[in-house]
Amino acid sequence: MPERAPSPTLRRRRLSSILRELRDASGMSAEEVAGRLEWGKGKPLYLESGQGVRPSPHDMSRLADLYGVTEAQREELMELARAARLKGWWSPFSKQLSLVYTTYIGLEAEAAALRAFQLAMIPGLVQTEEYARALISGSTELSADEVEQRVEVRAKRQMILTADDPVKLWLVLDEAAIRRIVGGPDVMRAQLQHLMELARTLPHLRLQVVPFGGGAHPGVVGAFTVLRFPHASDAPAVYIESVGGQLFVEGGDVEEYDDAFDRLAAAALPPADTITLITAAASDL
Repeated sequence: MPERAPSPTLRRRRLSSILRELRDASGMSAEEVAGRLEWGKGKPLYLESGQGVRPSPHDMSRLADLYGVTEAQREELMELARAARLKGWWSPFSKQLSLVYTTYIGLEAEAAALRAFQLAMIPGLVQTEEYARALISGSTELSADEVEQRVEVRAKRQMILTADDPVKLWLVLDEAAIRRIVGGPDVMRAQLQHLMELARTLPHLRLQVVPFGGGAHPGVVGAFTVLRFPHASDAPAVYIESVGGQLFVEGGDVEEYDDAFDRLAAAALPPADTITLITAAASDL
């Protein structure tokens, strides 16, 4: 099985976090840093926001001098800047995808664990190509070529499930996700069978469904994914996708989504009963 490549997105996020910490420790404002380095006023905050797609090692060296860091800290900044400048596998698709979505793909690519709730569809990481194609075609106004590009992206994202160091994936679905017929009965049946096969064969995948009979639950307002990373300095994040766009939640607010996911998992059927329910849904098609 292939190894997962380091994510430049995650390195860029870690770099921005370290830069914020160093400036805070120095007691300098962003404007003061910009003045001392003869930069534009917004550049320090730009680098600290993680928006700089290709952070300069030279800039990192100048910041290291300004902040008086240790040699080990300097090398870490330089290495992170070099790694953040690399291109991820998703780079060729960047023009067709939103910045928030490509950021999510970059973080997902190296996540250690994902806890995802989906309300109305099968999540992308476990979709068949036929289901993905029907879903994208039916929910967007993209051209046929653009649809195929999106399908290819979803297929490539799924590599993290079968890598040497696969992501730990815990999925909780509302029953609506397995009952909504996408692409017709044959496509939907194949999708449900694929979902069950993954649940049976991948020990790092836990699958649960919240049945209709469970009533209201914390996920009725929408889907979300909590991401955790292998490096202790990479703080967890939450990705939220809706008709209005995508966004990330970070910091203390992540705990609220963790609590919501815990309640969803408690309301959901156990994995064995979930398979029984999905089997029945497939038989009904």
